[in-house]
Amino acid sequence: MGPGLDVIVALIAIAPFVAAVFAPWIKTFAGPAAGWILAIVPAAIFATFISFIGPIADFSVIRVGLDWIPAYGISFSFFVDGLSLVFGVLISGIGTFIVIYSGGYLAGHPHQGRFFSYILMFMGSMLGLVLADNVFTLFVFWELTSITSFLLIGFDHSRQAARRAAIQALVVTGGGGLALLAGLILLTLITGQNSLTGMLVTAGAAQESGLYLIAMLLVVTGAFAKSAQVPLHFWLPNAMEAPTPVSAYLHSATMVKAGVYLLARMTPILGDTEPWFWILTLFGGATLLMGSALAVRQTDLKQMLAYTTLGSLGLLVMLIGFGTKEAILGALLYLCAHSLFKGALFMIAGTIDHGTGTRDITMLGGLREAMPITFIAAVLAGFSMAGFPIAIGFLAKEEMYLALTSGVWPDLMFLAVLIVGNALMMVVGLLIAFKPFLGDLRPTPHAPHEGPLSLYSGPVTLAALGISAGLFTDWLNHAVLDPAGGAIYNAAVDAHIHLAFDLTNPAVWASIVTWALGGVLFWKVDAVRSTLRRTGEAIGWTFDIGFDAFMFGLVRFADRITRVLHHGRLEWYLLLLFTVLAVGIFAPLLATDSLPPVPAWPELNFYEWGAIGIAAIGLIAVIVARTRLTAIVALGIQGFAVAVIFMLFGAPDLSFTQFMVETLTVIILALVMTRLHLDEADSRDLETGLRDGVVALAVGLGITILLLVVLQTDLDLTLTDLFRATSTPIAHGRNVVNVILVDYRAIDTLGEISVVMAAGLAILALIRLRASTSGTSGARSGRGRKIGSSQ
Repeated sequence: MGPGLDVIVALIAIAPFVAAVFAPWIKTFAGPAAGWILAIVPAAIFATFISFIGPIADFSVIRVGLDWIPAYGISFSFFVDGLSLVFGVLISGIGTFIVIYSGGYLAGHPHQGRFFSYILMFMGSMLGLVLADNVFTLFVFWELTSITSFLLIGFDHSRQAARRAAIQALVVTGGGGLALLAGLILLTLITGQNSLTGMLVTAGAAQESGLYLIAMLLVVTGAFAKSAQVPLHFWLPNAMEAPTPVSAYLHSATMVKAGVYLLARMTPILGDTEPWFWILTLFGGATLLMGSALAVRQTDLKQMLAYTTLGSLGLLVMLIGFGTKEAILGALLYLCAHSLFKGALFMIAGTIDHGTGTRDITMLGGLREAMPITFIAAVLAGFSMAGFPIAIGFLAKEEMYLALTSGVWPDLMFLAVLIVGNALMMVVGLLIAFKPFLGDLRPTPHAPHEGPLSLYSGPVTLAALGISAGLFTDWLNHAVLDPAGGAIYNAAVDAHIHLAFDLTNPAVWASIVTWALGGVLFWKVDAVRSTLRRTGEAIGWTFDIGFDAFMFGLVRFADRITRVLHHGRLEWYLLLLFTVLAVGIFAPLLATDSLPPVPAWPELNFYEWGAIGIAAIGLIAVIVARTRLTAIVALGIQGFAVAVIFMLFGAPDLSFTQFMVETLTVIILALVMTRLHLDEADSRDLETGLRDGVVALAVGLGITILLLVVLQTDLDLTLTDLFRATSTPIAHGRNVVNVILVDYRAIDTLGEISVVMAAGLAILALIRLRASTSGTSGARSGRGRKIGSSQ
């Protein structure tokens, strides 16, 4: 590999974020051409990835990284192999057309510049995810995709539905991200590696660990949340509240494919086990059937496509679960096919909405003359989605069917699932390809018209690629399937995909059954839709409703806990605090049998007895004080006694500080008490007094015992020696205590000063508020007296 390729990979990872910073300014100055200008960035990234195909096809790997947290061996690292190259090409290539499409679709929108920033950050997050080598780098970009998708789904934040959909997506995918983080940490502990390349070298170690099942479930949960597998699928259809460019990008090449990428990448590390097989195939199959069935039930074009994305994601997860060479090749082919036809169809749906004012398929018809280019693109994309020859979707379907024609009962069961799911998705593809365009022209909110070049350039290009790519099987085998399949299979894969229609091949007959079933369902689509709707109404409950119930219960639970723990009674806060402190002191001492013997009373001089006597007098005064103000003043006696002890034992600076603190404390508290009229008696009944007294004695006794235990240990003078040796030459101070305060722990001291200042400002505000309130009340009462006397 060339010496500059590592730099190029690093630039690929950061280029979209740099473009996002300048996007609003480019929109301001370039106006309608901003989309075309900003598309240069993903187009350049796409061209760079294309230049990598040759070296990667020869099984080279490009790596780049820099130290991030060297103490823990964590680096900010990226790598490009066959799998990440496929995703990189799709993300950047489709992203180019999405940026162009956004320029036309959102033309005139007041926040179009901000949208460009969001979509470019979304692109950069996804590129970083598929290129990441270090697992913590992967997690950072994983969460960035959740954050940026939240911004995009909730872009039209004035609508409540958009806000709800954005929050729902963030909660589900963010929760899955936390599970993924835990799983990645476990894998790091199991394998001793924190990079994907390192884990691939030690492939097989995770399956032998006792923590394998936990790690696998956590990683799979994160992937299922991101790729919307049952039962975490409900957020994806609701994400259609986002503008159409977001939907097209989200479903074709970015966020929802992140979970598929993760499962494919983890196949050599976590795969080839019974739990992996059954979890991925069962949940993937359930998602395929549910998503494709619900897609036929819908009439909104975007919702129809959204649910077919659910079905497609389930199909990919199911194939990854099988893990055979044919299943992996089928998954890779379908991944590419789905990205092309789904990106095209979503943009077509947006163009129809833009040109007619509606996305309801029951209100559309006869658009072929008004929108001929869009019609051609829809037919090409629909044929690819149906899996007709010569489309790449046909090759994908043949390979996935080939993987399941062994005759073993699990294969036959899942083959039936594939046939039904593909037939239902075929129905949706044909509906969108023909229903809005054929027949008589129907009235729409505004006269139908073809969109500008920016709206149809992407759909036409992607749809044409989806059809024509099936003609270049030799190139697909060598440039895509061999390196990408080898990365997933963790062994050399020699793909021999070719375009043929051999009636002796059982996979061909499975395709014929799919087309026949899809044709019948397409013919009876109205009856099928009605049946599905009645079934849904009979069930009543949905996972979306369940999410609302969960969130409502969570809020109610949080409210109850808040009311219990944050009741607003300072007395109970202090009682709980000191009770926990007492338990925290005595529990370890009793558990470790560390209680010290009763110490002998030390011999004291008369002046030392005097200091203790002053403290005792202050203590008695606090206890017998009848008002809070008296107790505060008496409490100051304790502080002065401690200051005297400091002075007697050779710490005049600490003694002076203690004198100042106690003086200011008494003055400020006395001022507050008198100005706020809080100097009334602090009356307590006998029960409350005993309770508080027991807690106070327990804390005081516990701290005393703890200090005695500490004094019995060997004195470690390491820090003392360090401070003595460095205070003068480094901090230029001979008073070690002062140096510690202002140099060694300067930030801590600054924090303490800030807290004192904030408390002082709060007290000042309370005093002024009280004074202002008293003055206003006096003025009002004065006016009342004058009015009364005049009457």
